[in-house]
Amino acid sequence: MPRSSLRSVVPSPPAAVARPEKTLAPAVLKAARVLDALAGADAPLSLAELSRVVELPKSSLHTICATLLHLKLIQRAENGQMSLGPHLMNWANAFLERSDVTREFFAAWEEMNELPEETVTLSVLDGTSVVYIACRNGSRPLGVTFRIGMRLPAPYTATGKAMLATLADADIRAALPGTWPKPLSPNGCRNLRAFLAQMPEVRERGYSIDDGEVREGMRCFGAPVFGAGASHAIAGVAVSLMATEISREMQENAGQAIRRLADRMSARLGASVRA
Repeated sequence: MPRSSLRSVVPSPPAAVARPEKTLAPAVLKAARVLDALAGADAPLSLAELSRVVELPKSSLHTICATLLHLKLIQRAENGQMSLGPHLMNWANAFLERSDVTREFFAAWEEMNELPEETVTLSVLDGTSVVYIACRNGSRPLGVTFRIGMRLPAPYTATGKAMLATLADADIRAALPGTWPKPLSPNGCRNLRAFLAQMPEVRERGYSIDDGEVREGMRCFGAPVFGAGASHAIAGVAVSLMATEISREMQENAGQAIRRLADRMSARLGASVRA
């Protein structure tokens, strides 16, 4: 799959946003809808395009966008099209700096010093997607650049499979409702039944495998990370390699290495057992 096709996808807003209560501020909710729309767009949007996406009149949208521009939460090109602004990175960086799981990801990987040339990622589940919250892009080319904030359908990613495998099958069905996500490559799992059939092997092995489901020719190995008292994963870690450059032994070593990283992170986060 070409790199340009791996773009962010914003999920439906939480129920509290979709059905605002009387105690919520309508202006803030509208501003959040604008930011979500720009985050999920494949390219910058004009005011008219944004109006159609968020279903707000251009008259009220103009005031919201003017405020967001002033705060540098969005930016506008010379042709009038808008995209997310640089000030959002201040918030994102502040969140990541205070995130225990992100901090432990880097600390545990430095301690292990394994697979130093490979790309390693950390993600969390958000609805039916995984969101990448930390990554160390390796020196070996993959044709894909993982970046913080990238969203991909959970069933096709190594971390998504690893995290979902820590749930009971009934809970997986509840976590993946509705229409099955469109595959990212010809290798993607076609339906929920086929996905559930993979889960026993993932649980037995201790790590998952994305065999060209995110990108053809790329193989990723993922493992779940647990927090204190959690019976299901709070995050997932994965290592990505090109399938043509690794032997069967290297694949096994990569799977075991990412499992060790996940276990070390879980221990540092206070988890006593691995599901």
